[in-house]
Amino acid sequence: MSEPTLKQSPAREHSRIAGIGAYRPSVVVTNDDVCQWIDSSDEWIRQRTGIVTRHRAPADVSVIDMAEGAAREALESAGITGSQLGAVIVSTVTHPFATPSAAAQLADRLGATPAPAYDISAACAGYCYGVAQADALVRSGAAEYVLVIGAEKLSDFIDNTERTISFLLGDGAGAVVVGPSETPGIGPSVWGSDGSRWGTIGMTHSLLDVRDLSDEAERDGAGNAAAVLGTEAKIWPTLRQDGQSVFRWAVWEMAKVAKRALDAAGVGPDDLAAFVPHQANMRIIDEMVKQLGLPASVIVARDIADAGNTSAASIPLAAHRLLKENPDLSGKLALQIGFGAGLVFGAQVVVLP
Repeated sequence: MSEPTLKQSPAREHSRIAGIGAYRPSVVVTNDDVCQWIDSSDEWIRQRTGIVTRHRAPADVSVIDMAEGAAREALESAGITGSQLGAVIVSTVTHPFATPSAAAQLADRLGATPAPAYDISAACAGYCYGVAQADALVRSGAAEYVLVIGAEKLSDFIDNTERTISFLLGDGAGAVVVGPSETPGIGPSVWGSDGSRWGTIGMTHSLLDVRDLSDEAERDGAGNAAAVLGTEAKIWPTLRQDGQSVFRWAVWEMAKVAKRALDAAGVGPDDLAAFVPHQANMRIIDEMVKQLGLPASVIVARDIADAGNTSAASIPLAAHRLLKENPDLSGKLALQIGFGAGLVFGAQVVVLP
């Protein structure tokens, strides 16, 4: 008697981004607004970062609310319904629950049940990580359509008086639907991590600190974040970074990753129509453009000027804006690269939807 043979899902050769969506919160915070809390100026912030404004979500708008807004537009753009999704992936570091996942609740809202749903914690590289996984799921036959969302409410985790990162950050969500394609639509992903730099970007406290430390802080008029339970104040974790170390790493190491992504896809700078880097800092973007030798014909996403740094949401938000402002980019090649806390990174060349 022969040994039984396991069946496998029918594989597909290619995948592509079939639709894109975005959600930008209603509250616009200017540099002058930010300078109420830190000793700085609109001119300094513009020169050092390129940021003019950033969007922040009202208290009654959650990470899942923003993800849903972006997801519904992406589904409509792709011409499918939530019930056709084979998986839902949410990249976020600001969902306020360690469990259950934001993705599971989002899948239910979209009518995607019982599709598998899970969150990715890869900070500013989270969207590219999600695209890498969606590409693999579609091509392996595990799913026909996969929803990938980058969604962040960073304003919940900032101390407005802190100077290293708080003035950079904004809120928002961007989403794409990845589905099957007859031609290559997503190039090989170049992704990785460097845990030796784990402490370069992170939080002031762990969740255990929130539990154990008391009578330390209370939210004050300057906007210092702390959760207050009755008469006992609890420490609240807020974001910090070693700005110079992050800047040097991003400028010198991420251009190498971007070049590897081009090589893996078998294309060069002249083949690109757009460059969509993580919107961390305008000076980092400008330096990467130089190191990659991108021709003037390549349109570079600079969404950071109006949106700030939105972590996992920044690349899909920036791509959404590029396509809205330049619809002729549809169907053309773009290089996207994300990098951030971990330190982690991910990049792909994609065909824009």
